[in-house]
Formats: sequence, C-alpha cells, structure tokens
Amino acid sequence: MLEISQALLVATTALITLALGAYVVAVFAAGLQKKTVARQTVLVGGAGQHDQDVAPGAATPAKSAPATGRGLTWFGSKFVQLALLSLTGSMIVRMFATGHPPFANHYEFAVSFAWGMILAQVYFEWRYRVRTLALVVLPVILGMLIYASTLSYEANPLMPALQNSPLLTVHVFTAALSYGAAVIAFGAAVMYLLAPHVKWQGWPKQEVLDELGYKAVIVTFPMLTIMIILGSIWANVAWGRYWSWDPKETAALVTWLIYGAYLHARVVRDWRGSKSAWLLVLGFAAILFTYFGNLFFGGLHAYA
Repeated sequence: MLEISQALLVATTALITLALGAYVVAVFAAGLQKKTVARQTVLVGGAGQHDQDVAPGAATPAKSAPATGRGLTWFGSKFVQLALLSLTGSMIVRMFATGHPPFANHYEFAVSFAWGMILAQVYFEWRYRVRTLALVVLPVILGMLIYASTLSYEANPLMPALQNSPLLTVHVFTAALSYGAAVIAFGAAVMYLLAPHVKWQGWPKQEVLDELGYKAVIVTFPMLTIMIILGSIWANVAWGRYWSWDPKETAALVTWLIYGAYLHARVVRDWRGSKSAWLLVLGFAAILFTYFGNLFFGGLHAYA
C-alpha cells in the first residue's frame, strides 16, 4: 500500500506541474492577446480615417478577442483541485498502511505541509477569486512535493516520543494549516512587491493583494498559536518539560512573534504597503527555517 501512496504523491506532483504550466501559459497568452488587440485597434483606427464604411455597432477586434487566458486558468484551477484529492488519498492510504496518522517523520511532515498549502490555495482561490496568485504559490508547493519525493517513504517503527498520537496529530495538523495559509500570505506579498513593475492588466491590484495577505494571516496566526500550545503539552508528556528552547521550538516562537507583530501593526496602526509585505516575506522565510533548520541544528525534533 505504501507504493500506492507514493504513486498518488507522484500524480499530485504531475497535476501541480500541469496547473503551473496552465497558469504560466495563460499569462503569456494574455500578454500576446493584448499586443495583438492593440495592433489591430491601431489598424482599424487608421483605416477608419480613410474608410467610413464600417457598420455602426460592428464588433472591433478588441472586443471579439478570445479569452484564451481565462480558459487556461480554469484548467489550472481544476488541476489544483484534483491534486488536493490525490494527495489526500495518498495520506489516507499511508495511514492505513502504517497504522498511524501520516505525521510521524520528515517525509510525512513534508507531505502534510504540501497538503496544507494545496488546501489553502484551493480555498483562497475559491473564496477571493485571485487566480494569478498561483504563479507564486504553486512553485512553492511543487518544490515541497519534489523534496518529499526525494525522501524515503518506507515506514519505520515510531519512536516512544511519537506514540502519543492524538496530541501529535492535532499539533502537526494545525502546523500544516498554518503553513498553508502562510504561503498564501507570502504569495500575496510577493505579488504586491512586484505589482509596480508588472504592466499586465490582469495582475491583481495592490489593495486586493494587501487585503488577501491580511486575510491569510488571520488564519496563520491562530493556527500557529494552537500548534505551539499543543506542542508544549505534547513535549511535557514525551520529554517531561513544556519548553526546552530546542532549535525548532525557538524558530517556531520567532515565527509566531513575526506574524503577531504583523497583526498588531495592521490592526492597531493600520500598517500597510511595502513594509507590511516585506514582513510577510520574512514570516514565510522563518517558517521555512523552522521546518528545515533542524536538519542542520539537530535537537529534540531531529526526526522531523
């Protein structure tokens, strides 16, 4: 059954790749379409100066151009939704194969975090209709899926600290949700910072991106809070103390403080704009360090 789970992970990676390709092609198609329409408009305008035979109300090329990009983004959205179903299936199959929720080693954590990111992409795209956000979010998801594919998917016996499964399951599940929402905030921040340099009319307005980043952090921060609280309770059960200043614990606390500072500045002082966007980029960088840092610094979370 582990092979089936891994095959579904590979299928998820392929679907995310197809989705990203659809979004990228949609952007290029929209750009080419805009140039073509502009050229045809100039030609029609030039002809109009010498030829008055154009019927009143006749459609100009600018109005009759096909919405190729819009159709491709629809396909991209559906590919992401299928990827969510595929990865959910992979995790369920692995759970039955191993006899425990798939949150117990570095491979399973990578898969669960990718799942959280895909879930967030599906939800926020459905809720706020900002499909172009996928141009930033999907490469991050794809990178996590490829990274997970390089790890061993073999099931190993659980170490004693991981056998208190209910607390661990909810702890990692909230981490996956918080990291998923955080990648949305990161994507919105990156697109906000790039907006002044992008001439494509389909690029979301900065006001929309700023608000989207804020909405994502509203999910990220409470999930991080629950993750840290449950993690400390689980640590007391597993290791006999609530807090050890382990590298991963410390990095998680720093991450929590960054997003807390963002919310405080936003709510209390109405802090917006580029500085706010850079803070979201910093927050996601802290999340990546929290996840990958223990690979270099060891500690109690060396298994993760």
